[in-house]
Amino acid sequence: MVEVSKKITGGLKISSAGLRGIKNVSGFKERIEESLTKSVTGILEVVFGGAILLEASDIHFEPKEEKAKIRIRIDGVLQDLIFFEKKLYNSLLSRLKLLSGVKLNINDRPQDGRLSVGLDETVVEVRASILPSEYGESVVLRVLNPKSLLNLKTLGLRKDLLSLFKKEIKKPNGMIIVTGPTGSGKTTSLYAFLREIHKPEIKIITIEDPIEYHLKGVSQTQTDPKSGYDFATGLKSIMRQDPDVILVGEIRDLETCEIALQAALTGHLVFTTLHTNDAAGTIARLINLGAKPSDIGPAINMAVAQRLVRKVCKKCRKLVKPSPSELKKIKNSLKRASKKIEVLKSGGAIKIPEAKGCKSCNYTGYRGRVGIFEAFLIDNKMEKFILKNPSTAALKEEASKRGMITMYQDGLIKVLEGTTTLEEVERMAAE
Repeated sequence: MVEVSKKITGGLKISSAGLRGIKNVSGFKERIEESLTKSVTGILEVVFGGAILLEASDIHFEPKEEKAKIRIRIDGVLQDLIFFEKKLYNSLLSRLKLLSGVKLNINDRPQDGRLSVGLDETVVEVRASILPSEYGESVVLRVLNPKSLLNLKTLGLRKDLLSLFKKEIKKPNGMIIVTGPTGSGKTTSLYAFLREIHKPEIKIITIEDPIEYHLKGVSQTQTDPKSGYDFATGLKSIMRQDPDVILVGEIRDLETCEIALQAALTGHLVFTTLHTNDAAGTIARLINLGAKPSDIGPAINMAVAQRLVRKVCKKCRKLVKPSPSELKKIKNSLKRASKKIEVLKSGGAIKIPEAKGCKSCNYTGYRGRVGIFEAFLIDNKMEKFILKNPSTAALKEEASKRGMITMYQDGLIKVLEGTTTLEEVERMAAE
């Protein structure tokens, strides 16, 4: 299995011994308030260390008219941490710029940087985005914690989907497309695919924008639009490097699309992402880019769509009987899938989780996230169907007839399993 590289680009080294008491957001707030009397480096050590311990995905430094504030995103939801003086913010901004490797004397245009944070034996890479705003430059730090890199078994796949994915990602050629909006876990899924199939006898090359995690044994390249090195240019070069497996960070234009499709048709296995609302929308999106239906059908093996839903907190969740309207909604939506769901087959009493809230989950009722998925295969019959240039609705109906369980249905199955709540599924994937 491929491992995450412990590459250090320069930054901070932190000891967890100085972060005692940060077990939840409340403890984090207290430690930051205490740190305000320390040096700028001391404050940042607490901010970065706490964010990593609480598995936050982003840290936001935001200047306002009179003060500045820090927020963190945990399980996809932003939470306020602290307000503090603008004078201190300016010092923090300068230090963050220095650590991120961007220019200190530029404040009138966006800048992107990167740094590494070492917490004990763990090295966490951080992407920095600095943007001019009304009251000063705001900073958003994407925390690329290697703990968030999952393997195939921990993505949250149903047994039938896990078996399907394992089979499809081990094929010698074809394309697998993962779709969804920004922040839906597409890259995490693609990296899980790579970690599953990696072995010394195959060559894997990725082209990304940017590289999020450095993987040992995988050749990774990053686009640089300023120098004319984009996905299409990079993909042409990759094809001359004798790869077996190619990961294309995203298909954004016709040229990239055509090269990727041809790669899939000429003996390569291609993983990529696309921005669409559901799996069925993949075909329409590729056609809108200008791809030919006669190329799409033979090239694509599988289209996947996903979202991330928050898992209900195990320490405070309560199992309750669904209301008559909720029960009707669940049963109606899962009619086609009912043979696969033990609790519906048994006819026993159905109970679903209710989010309550406690100190452990910062009174949100949720802790952690899990994926909900839908996927369909493109076999000979589906290939012929695609040649008719069907609408997304028609394609979704056809895929459902062939047994595809939608993201909403997959979410409802996770509700019945006690993993998440009905409200959370409807928030992320309502039908």
